[in-house]
Amino acid sequence: MAQQKKEKKTVKYRLSLLDAQTHEKLWEMRFTKTGFLVTAVSAVVLFALTIFCITAFTPVRTFIPGYPDAHSKRAAILNAMRIDSLEAVVKTWHLYSENLRRVIDGQQPLRIDSLIDSRRNSGKATMSDGIPGRQDSILRQTVLDEEQFGLSEAGRRDLSIEGMHFFTPLKGVISQGYDPIVHPFIDITAPANSVVAAVLDGTVIFAGWNDEAGYTIQIQHSNDIVSTYKHNQKLLKKTGDKVSAGTPVAMVGNTGSLSSGEHLHFELWYRGEAVDPTKYINF
Repeated sequence: MAQQKKEKKTVKYRLSLLDAQTHEKLWEMRFTKTGFLVTAVSAVVLFALTIFCITAFTPVRTFIPGYPDAHSKRAAILNAMRIDSLEAVVKTWHLYSENLRRVIDGQQPLRIDSLIDSRRNSGKATMSDGIPGRQDSILRQTVLDEEQFGLSEAGRRDLSIEGMHFFTPLKGVISQGYDPIVHPFIDITAPANSVVAAVLDGTVIFAGWNDEAGYTIQIQHSNDIVSTYKHNQKLLKKTGDKVSAGTPVAMVGNTGSLSSGEHLHFELWYRGEAVDPTKYINF
């Protein structure tokens, strides 16, 4: 008689929820080992898909560290546009400086179309022999304006400031001296309407009113020297006038919100830096 094949017995489990006092069955779930594993894996996969969908398709993804939000993307685009604009400005100023150098040296300025053609072909700029364009006209006008105010370097003597003779702008008492950090200029007290004189030959590059400094006049001298006179009661020169050393340019006053009495606020600049006037001028 053939041996009867035994059926594999399925082990079942039961998870029950009972009342602790009455032992009444509140909830019950029956499952097998295989069913439990399938259910657990399915739950994990479903949970992972849910988290992925939430982070991928909702604004929650912006809370992830390092993920760029809308503002960051917009800022990046704007910065890229600014960089392109700055590059264009730099190229324009490079062309301007090159043409300015050529005009000062008496050479023919470069034209933009010649630069474009040369960059396409060999990268070498060729000189233009045609009619000057709009930018050339602007450049020529700029050079003429600089010549008007004496700003051009052509025909100048390179003399150190220590070797120059300055005219005293105002005879008075220095009420506040020069300090390179706090007070890079000097204040000279004198009676109202005393005459203020130019310290060197030069050209007036500014003459007008300022709310803080009052009536102000600024003179460009040779060798990159600029003198400034503030808080005046009246100006005797206007922008563009040429003056000689000792020429009256203003009258001492008390104008401007930063002034507390009749005095002259005097500044002396050499090559873009403020210097102590008392080292070169006898007051």
